[in-house]
Amino acid sequence: MEERDFFDERPEQRTHTMTCPHCGQQAEYELGWLVRRKKAQLPRGADDRDRARFAKAQSYMVRRDDMVGCKNVRCRKRFDVAGIQSVAFI
Repeated sequence: MEERDFFDERPEQRTHTMTCPHCGQQAEYELGWLVRRKKAQLPRGADDRDRARFAKAQSYMVRRDDMVGCKNVRCRKRFDVAGIQSVAFI
């Protein structure tokens, strides 16, 4: 079995406060996350090795957006998302 069989995937938007490195303005930005929640039960057809992997599996989120555009009308430059983890456990 693959890891995808253990989780339900769903895209989600979450807001984070970040500061533009170019103009220095702080604003709220929406970042896209892929949320993978562990299923309640192990899928059928699993062997002992799959049961062990399923027992260790945890729900987690993966950040999809790496860059955002500045909300300042005069700046509007794109910058990297820094300081926010790319993978977070729920």
